Amino acid sequence: MIRAKKVLTAVALTTALGLAAACAGPSPEAPGTAAELRMTVWTSNEAQLKLLTSIGDAYRADHPEVSKITFESLPFADYNTTLTTQIAGGNAPDLAWMGDLSKDLIASDALVGLTDKLKATDGWQYDDLLGSVTAEFSRDGTLYAYPFSNSPFALYVNTDLLAKAGQKVNPATLTWDQVAAAGAAVHAKTGKAGFVIRDFDYKSWNTLATVWTGWGAAAWSADGKTCTFASPEMEQAFTFLHDAAFKTKAMPGPGTTADFFAGDAAFTIAQVSRASLLTGSFKFGLYALPTGPAGKYAVLGQAGVGVLASSKHQDQAKDFLVYLTNPVNAEKLAQFFPPPRKSLLTGAKLAANNKVLNATQLQTAVVDQLPNAVTLPNHTSPAEIAQKGKTALDAMWRADADIPAVLRSVCTAIEPILAK
Repeated sequence: MIRAKKVLTAVALTTALGLAAACAGPSPEAPGTAAELRMTVWTSNEAQLKLLTSIGDAYRADHPEVSKITFESLPFADYNTTLTTQIAGGNAPDLAWMGDLSKDLIASDALVGLTDKLKATDGWQYDDLLGSVTAEFSRDGTLYAYPFSNSPFALYVNTDLLAKAGQKVNPATLTWDQVAAAGAAVHAKTGKAGFVIRDFDYKSWNTLATVWTGWGAAAWSADGKTCTFASPEMEQAFTFLHDAAFKTKAMPGPGTTADFFAGDAAFTIAQVSRASLLTGSFKFGLYALPTGPAGKYAVLGQAGVGVLASSKHQDQAKDFLVYLTNPVNAEKLAQFFPPPRKSLLTGAKLAANNKVLNATQLQTAVVDQLPNAVTLPNHTSPAEIAQKGKTALDAMWRADADIPAVLRSVCTAIEPILAK
């Protein structure tokens, strides 16, 4: 039961106790029974699901030992909870997409190691993987999930709104102070929002790493054991955000929503993959993140796909994952998800199947950012940390907030979890 105890301490989700069910291992199937594979995903995009299905169909055509491959779309907002509930109930998928749940799944031995299988497959080209994007899904030199999506955060600019407010920006020298000044001017002139951190909405505080990294701040130490929210760099970053929300109005305040892609804001920080939301209703620019006081930086949002240790069809699931992620299929997936393969990471290649962004934009906002990008804050027990952090940070979003005190309270709230 040592493994069960490890799961319980690693996963701080209300349903996480069920990860211990993986300890028993997969139940054997009857000899000669064709495998039916199930893979959970969080996309409901028809084009993406169609592509996945076509890859699955092509695989099955040459693999009669697999009779069916189902791609089960789960709502993104509930994805982690639903997946851990499925594992808890003995209904785990064979393969699963994962984001910030990856550290818990790896720590609890809920995923199958992939490195040996991938390296041993002729033509798969393991050395083609960019080292900077595999670290998040690795432990002790073993890769546990293929990082199929590596989407840097970028600055989207509504150039029509800027023009209405008499503002211009130079992407080559753009700083956060300039974004805030232009955003405040747009708000004052047009009533529209200045800059928006997409998906933040004063709840998902980890998305603010797209800003605070520019000040040289981090949520916790490199080993993940010590909270660093109370650092001078973090205080400066939150002072910038607080001023933008309550003093200059460069950023919408609490309770106010603005959708950049609907034309309601001058700037937004969002992943490059969100470009599919652009409808052509306004002229736009796509640039690397603005420079902060600590210099240029890049932040990455990632997703991986792995095989669950509790799968009844581990061998078939691993074999399909190898096929799904081989060079040919990786290139197909690249039209939606920035790939981890160096051979595919050029602006021209990414633009070949992209209907919204051109080669220059993709080179600047994706390819050039990946080698040195840091990921959004990720830790074991992500749900517990997110909730404790949010509760503490709620006090930040008042005009009279004591910024240093609030940041110290975040550390008080999350440091016991980090130390586990």
